[in-house]
Amino acid sequence: MGEPSVSSEQNATGQELPDKIFNDPIHGTIKMHPLLVKIIDTPQFQRLRHIKQLSFGYWVYPGACHNRFEHSLGVCHLAGELAKTLRESQPELNITKEDILCVQIAGLCHDLGHGPFSHLYDDLLKEVCKNADKMDLKHETRSVKMFEHLVEDTENKLKPVMEEHDLKEDDRKFISELIQGLDENSNGSRGPGKKFLYDIVANSRNGVDVDKWDYLARDCYYLGVQNNFDYRRFLRFARVCSVDGEMQICTRDKEAQNLYDMFATRKSLHCKAFQHRVVNVIKIMVIDALKKADDFVEIAGSGGKKFSITKAISDMEAYTKLTDHIFEQILYSSKEELKDSKEILMKIVKHQHYKFVGQIFLETEKKPLEMINELVELDTGKKLQKSDFSVIAVAIGYGKKKKNLINGFNFYSKDDPKKAKRIELDQVGAIPEKSEEYLIQVFWKGNEDLKKAKDCFEDWKKNYKSLPEENKRLKLQINDLKAENEMLRQENEMRQKKEMLRQKKEMLRQENEMLRQENEMRQKKEMLRQENE
Repeated sequence: MGEPSVSSEQNATGQELPDKIFNDPIHGTIKMHPLLVKIIDTPQFQRLRHIKQLSFGYWVYPGACHNRFEHSLGVCHLAGELAKTLRESQPELNITKEDILCVQIAGLCHDLGHGPFSHLYDDLLKEVCKNADKMDLKHETRSVKMFEHLVEDTENKLKPVMEEHDLKEDDRKFISELIQGLDENSNGSRGPGKKFLYDIVANSRNGVDVDKWDYLARDCYYLGVQNNFDYRRFLRFARVCSVDGEMQICTRDKEAQNLYDMFATRKSLHCKAFQHRVVNVIKIMVIDALKKADDFVEIAGSGGKKFSITKAISDMEAYTKLTDHIFEQILYSSKEELKDSKEILMKIVKHQHYKFVGQIFLETEKKPLEMINELVELDTGKKLQKSDFSVIAVAIGYGKKKKNLINGFNFYSKDDPKKAKRIELDQVGAIPEKSEEYLIQVFWKGNEDLKKAKDCFEDWKKNYKSLPEENKRLKLQINDLKAENEMLRQENEMRQKKEMLRQKKEMLRQENEMLRQENEMRQKKEMLRQENE
């Protein structure tokens, strides 16, 4: 778990309480407040050890074995660091130790609501639940429910510990708001003067938050992919300014390129790993297996009641038991009702995936069902069945949907650190104006007619892609390449400056050495002269 250290916090009797030290491969040595450790040591939180951060990315990238558990520790740490930085640099913000502790708890608990295989479970719920479009199926909502369940669980004995650290009911509400993310028109329970605190863990305003900082650094580390965003610089220059009468976290204007690197790294991860075609085909197959198994897997919940895989979200005691282990539970089950599900999962184990038909990036959104219908219509022989197609349709971009990623954030200058301002794209460099495009991947479940399916897809592409649209896509690619080249140029320039500085230091050292030797010679001559006299 970690080693104890001396805490700066005190309980009601004035006794110092021990923190615990964790050694994290991303952030190094991090210190956890005793209340945070108390939350960590609960079944509801420990469950995150058994949910992979990148779901089936681990099946493509063997190093991507990290879990939601360590990511949550990282977000907790960064949330505390950002809140403390703001308190130290701007005492007038009146950030209290209770504020910081609440922000840390929110960072720690923000992913409690994730189901098996992380975001895959959300996709499963959307397909299975009736009226899914009218239901709140976001994992953040489940995180709030699980947090409340964790606190209310008498075996965890958390309430008295929270009271020891002066956290009351309104603080619990504040933590839930931090996890859920604040509505744009709301000031939250802390009021307008502290609305900036809601941007630390889940920033619904522009997507710049510590959750993203940690998963970018951690995912890149375990995937073996370059991370060009330096969150430490952002921490160093973070400052709260008034923006149209609203308190928001801003950064120095010279950090605009670093901010762009954050969004660019996110997009790169989506293209290279998150939406890798093998990762996505495994996701499709697992969802098919879970849908077939849903009515035949029983999970014990409160009062001894049994719940299915998808209905466990209505009972947090049952949901606590639902993790990635469901894969092996089905795979090795002897239940006859799970035979079809087991066959699909065994195909995954044997690398016998659904066949890849093709993929394309579009400028406008295309629904999977709409795509399947259009493909089947192109089959003149009427052999292709809709049920044999499976389509992934996902938006891939730099940030908050189609919003300009730089114009959505506010900066301040060295000369006027209290005044927030926007930065235009032409002040930053080669940054694409368009921030989002749509990836379509088509897979074939059938045993035959794969060539026919591929032919229909190629015909569909020819019909869909006009020359102007292709030119626009090429321009986007060129802009991306320009941005990458600019980053490489800056890195090379920095290396050259460092080398020149090193050479200059070496020349100064040599000159100093020559002067020292000359001085030494003069002293010896003077001594000889005095002896001769």
